[in-house]
Amino acid sequence: MSLATAPRPLRAVLIANRGEIACRVIRTARRLGLRTIAVYSDADARARHVREADEAIRLGPAAAGESYLAIDKVIAAAQRSGADAIHPGYGFLSENAEFVAACDAADIIFIGPPASAIAAMGDKAAAKARMAQAGVPLVPGYHGEAQDDALLREEAGKIGYPVLLKASAGGGGKGMRVVESEREFQAALDGCRRESRAAFGDERMLIEKYLTQPRHVEVQVFCDSLGGGVYLFERDCSVQRRHQKVLEEAPAPHLPEALRREMGEAAVRAAQEIGYGGAGTVEFLLDAAAETAQGSGSPFFFMEMNTRLQVEHPVTEMISGEDLVEWQLRVAAGLALPKAQNELTLTGHAIEARLYAEDPDNDFLPATGELLRFALPLEGRDGRIRLDSGVEAGDTVTMHYDPMLAKLIVHGEDRGQALAEMARALAALDISGVTTNRRFLQRLVTHPDFIAARLDTRFIEHHHDDLFAAPHATDADIARAALVAIDRLAMNQLTRDQLAGDHIDGAPRTHDPWQRRDGWRLNAPRRLRLAFQETDGSGAYEVIATQALTQDLAQEPAQATWQLQVQRGGEETSRLAGQCQRLDNDTLALTLDGHRQRLFARLDPASEGDAIVLTAAGQESRLIWRRADRADHLPQEAEAKLTAPMHGTVVALLVEPGQTVEKGTPLVVVEAMKMEHTLSAPADGAVEAFHVAVGDAVAQGDELLAFTNAEAMTDAGADTRGDN
Repeated sequence: MSLATAPRPLRAVLIANRGEIACRVIRTARRLGLRTIAVYSDADARARHVREADEAIRLGPAAAGESYLAIDKVIAAAQRSGADAIHPGYGFLSENAEFVAACDAADIIFIGPPASAIAAMGDKAAAKARMAQAGVPLVPGYHGEAQDDALLREEAGKIGYPVLLKASAGGGGKGMRVVESEREFQAALDGCRRESRAAFGDERMLIEKYLTQPRHVEVQVFCDSLGGGVYLFERDCSVQRRHQKVLEEAPAPHLPEALRREMGEAAVRAAQEIGYGGAGTVEFLLDAAAETAQGSGSPFFFMEMNTRLQVEHPVTEMISGEDLVEWQLRVAAGLALPKAQNELTLTGHAIEARLYAEDPDNDFLPATGELLRFALPLEGRDGRIRLDSGVEAGDTVTMHYDPMLAKLIVHGEDRGQALAEMARALAALDISGVTTNRRFLQRLVTHPDFIAARLDTRFIEHHHDDLFAAPHATDADIARAALVAIDRLAMNQLTRDQLAGDHIDGAPRTHDPWQRRDGWRLNAPRRLRLAFQETDGSGAYEVIATQALTQDLAQEPAQATWQLQVQRGGEETSRLAGQCQRLDNDTLALTLDGHRQRLFARLDPASEGDAIVLTAAGQESRLIWRRADRADHLPQEAEAKLTAPMHGTVVALLVEPGQTVEKGTPLVVVEAMKMEHTLSAPADGAVEAFHVAVGDAVAQGDELLAFTNAEAMTDAGADTRGDN
């Protein structure tokens, strides 16, 4: 039956979201013949979802509270466009019962569950009570209404550490902390409440026993308004960081068929207990120890239910062959579920990796900037590789929203083939301009324990040393970085000459050679001294670059052959002959001793220098390009300065001006992209003054406070404070 002639006709749908999920919904809606309406904030006026929709309506300023979270504005946009229905995507208003009620009042179909079901599962404490009544197993914990600090601390002690603090109204890892001991409890509670209040307007907490080696296994359920309910198998989402999923796969590895059926039936029972409709996900913790023990009771425990479409729904689509957005639209139109339980089949294995604009080697700090390149040449090949994204090359990643750029999804006949496809796809992903977690994802999917499916929710923590091992630069890396630096110096000189033209302030331009910065020398080969450092501050390298004597000395430096003398710690380690050929703005061909390699090169702004980022065959190498005459002093200078690592808002100042602190003491909390980031003292010393106040917006690189390290404090002649 056509959606236009369904019991609740659908002809036009407004997508009350942005980014990847908005683009995803638009694709299916358009295939089904629906008119699509996007909404946008000022920050998203030129975003991909706006470009792809049939229509787009402005909501307001960049702040989510004045745009994507403004219920009255979204409803008004739907009425103005003549939309029959609103698809909320995930996040924002997708699990807001008040929004559903507003849709009902405006006679607009909400593509999701009824308000009563959202309310039942939105309050996690109340939801657990309902699940207990339905016979769904629960993790031991405290879900009560009393919320004073002393009581919560007492309940945590009764449960036994470690415990998990969770925002009662929360989701997506926000307002959530693992607390290992009573000593850490208060600070964790304060942080959870701040995040929960900012994200959900609610600071109530619940406490659960933190299982030390659980797997996170969730079940995709679907219910219609005619009483039908099915589960579309399960997903393993155990690989997480800060309680946010990084990798997801379906089906869950090593899950016996009987347990799969038991979990699926429990999930459908949970959904029907609250009168559910549409797509939902019931999340369980699977205790591997209990699973293998005999007579130990249920090995899985209800955690929460997400009353919306999940970010990771594509892996379920890949193994089931179903379009879950289409299912949502048909159920919302009053039609029955497309298939019964016995008609659903599971084929092969699928894995999804979330590509974020963030720096895993710098505590996952969010990254912003312009995407210079963004493409996956392998996309769509044999139906095995899929890229769901909300961005394209040329788009700008801002600080205002979640940093996820795209989801890379692969399918294989079995898990081994899916892993091989994922490794191949990550290597082929052509992306530059913004720091991403691509290298980190490559380390994850090739880790022996992930390949062997030895999984739990602390996988990243357990394998921290392997996953975050600093990739030390080789001599070839250093030499390539030097060639890029020479090329950039030459390009900068050319740009200045072009911009200045033939005159300066009305006087003829002399093109003074003594003002050049490309190593020019009178009657002698060009010679440059370049200093580099690892991005983590370790390693100090220099390259003495000399233009080959056999060449025309007037030749442009970027086209010359250079003799590169690589030094580590003042000692020469190698000599290489190198050339650089520019193919386009950021694509170079670098040749070292006859070995030519095509790669992408870019500069990322960094404190006191530029990070030269080289990408070839999906692998990145990074080195900080320093002024050679300052390289020896940079570590000491950096210790005395604390700057904002990203754009954000100051939410807490944790010490008093003038206070003496130890290295590692938390000093400032900055919120960005809906998550908090704590900046700590880089050394023993004292905080002289704060340059910001709570509520201030800061940009990446802004100096937050004046800090004097202990060594400088004991030096009577120290003048480092003047640099702060």
